[in-house]
Amino acid sequence: MITLGLTTWNEHPALIHNEDRPVTLSEYSAYFPTVELDTFFYGIPRISTVENWQAQVPESFQFVVKANKVLTLHEQNDIQHINLTFHNFLESLQPLIDKNQLKTVLFQFPPYFTLNKKSTNYLRYLRQKLPNISISLEFRHKSWYNDTKKLVNFCRELGFTLVIADEPSRLDSSVPFLPVITNPNLTFFRLHGRNIEGWENPGKNWRAKRTLYRYSDDELLELKQVIQKLQSNTKEICVIFNNNSGKDAAPNALKLQEFLNITFDNLGPKPPEQLNFF
Repeated sequence: MITLGLTTWNEHPALIHNEDRPVTLSEYSAYFPTVELDTFFYGIPRISTVENWQAQVPESFQFVVKANKVLTLHEQNDIQHINLTFHNFLESLQPLIDKNQLKTVLFQFPPYFTLNKKSTNYLRYLRQKLPNISISLEFRHKSWYNDTKKLVNFCRELGFTLVIADEPSRLDSSVPFLPVITNPNLTFFRLHGRNIEGWENPGKNWRAKRTLYRYSDDELLELKQVIQKLQSNTKEICVIFNNNSGKDAAPNALKLQEFLNITFDNLGPKPPEQLNFF
């Protein structure tokens, strides 16, 4: 199975032909069966908020949840606070778990989370804290890829999905594109775009510029080939487009869907106007 989705649901005006208002979750779910949700990263939402999201989507819709910044060590805290955050985080996830609407929890670690014994011990601790939950790891420091065989074996040992990140490759500030399966239940692509200049020049608007990229048809066809090579060895391949600074994620995802010749069942109701991108 191949599923496609975008980061957040409200920043994709192409889905509703309207630049003047945010896209609703209900409208988004008419086109994609999953979404990546960063709300949890900034603050753990109330259970009622999570249940409100669930009420807007079909029962088969699933969420990719970004782990809270305390848990990804973007903030320095003592172990008591980390343990408390794990408790509150898991409590907030429970409505999604109960209805099988949690696809995976994405731990996107900061660039200063480097490969060392302390870091690998933390990942083992992470698995202990969330023993029955799908966990996807995205590293942002090249040290993790010094020995890819060890990295893959480590992820397989602990049942982690190693995120296949597509970003400007061969840069000191990026990680390599490594299309491997570490968890037979879920293979996870995150497509950030290939904007080398935006990636390499941190500044005031760096977070926006780094994902300012539109994949060409040729690049999407190359990604299609990679996806199809992996398809027979994994239960699900999920592809999330994060290249949305120029509102390109939705058109790119729909074009890749066309190239893959796949359809999604049990989506939400279509808005009155149908898409016409191409």
